[in-house]
Amino acid sequence: MDDQPVVAAVDGSPDGLRALEWALDAARRHGATLRVLHVRPEPPRAGQDTRDTGPPDADEDPVLAQARARVDVLGGTPSVEYVVTEGAPGALLPETGSKARLLVLGSRGRGGFTSLLLGSNSLAAARDAGCPVVVVPRPGRGGEEEAPVHRDGPVAVGTSAENPDTATLEFAFTEAALRRTGLRVVTAYPWPLQTMLLPGEVAPAQVDQEAMEHETRALAEGLLARWRERHPEVAAEVVVLPGDAAGHLVGESWDASLVVVGRHRRRLFAPARMMGSVTQAVLLHAHSPVAVVPPVPAEE
Repeated sequence: MDDQPVVAAVDGSPDGLRALEWALDAARRHGATLRVLHVRPEPPRAGQDTRDTGPPDADEDPVLAQARARVDVLGGTPSVEYVVTEGAPGALLPETGSKARLLVLGSRGRGGFTSLLLGSNSLAAARDAGCPVVVVPRPGRGGEEEAPVHRDGPVAVGTSAENPDTATLEFAFTEAALRRTGLRVVTAYPWPLQTMLLPGEVAPAQVDQEAMEHETRALAEGLLARWRERHPEVAAEVVVLPGDAAGHLVGESWDASLVVVGRHRRRLFAPARMMGSVTQAVLLHAHSPVAVVPPVPAEE
């Protein structure tokens, strides 16, 4: 794990440079190498003679030259390497995650429709990469004024009190420890409850909302005991709220330095990896960077 780099995907866009700044900061915190990667979406055309062209040269790539200039200005990382390759970014970027500590991208790249909130490459990486993927949003996503990429504030993590994702919680506690900040553990319970009754069925007894909130909090506090013991330096606060988990996490993103969510566990007979609706909604609408954490292999 110690030799795994933090990978920043750049493409010459402002979003890519914001991702580079975030990745540089993460590499400093983790004491890791920063690998700046440019995937040029220019595969050889049919019939083109590629025998003498050889692999792309990182020293001659203008996108990496731009990235070098930005890193030189920011400075402060122990080791930086620059890599350029050619192919389909939506396929190559997730593959990069198999040997990375973190993969960091901007929410949008140079291509596609500028009105979209999340690019297809960022979505593919968050869904398929083998490592945690951090998506750095562009300022003004929710109409707010220009804001810096790095903001002080707690780490927020979404989890289920009944079925917690251990990889997501471990990542969130580790990030909070590295940032020397607090952690807000957000868990939601369904409310109002909706019950579908068939003709002749008797309605169940009314459920008390206060009792449901109390039970959810007790479950959440219990599941955090092992991580609090492992990370005593992290002040972890449990936030229990009714209803829409995605909306609550997006609300937390206004003040958070990072929002952490888990990727959907792969289901039996499912044709491909999936992301849950909460994760997708947070990726689309959060105002802070969002980390999508894959489940550990045994769970997946």
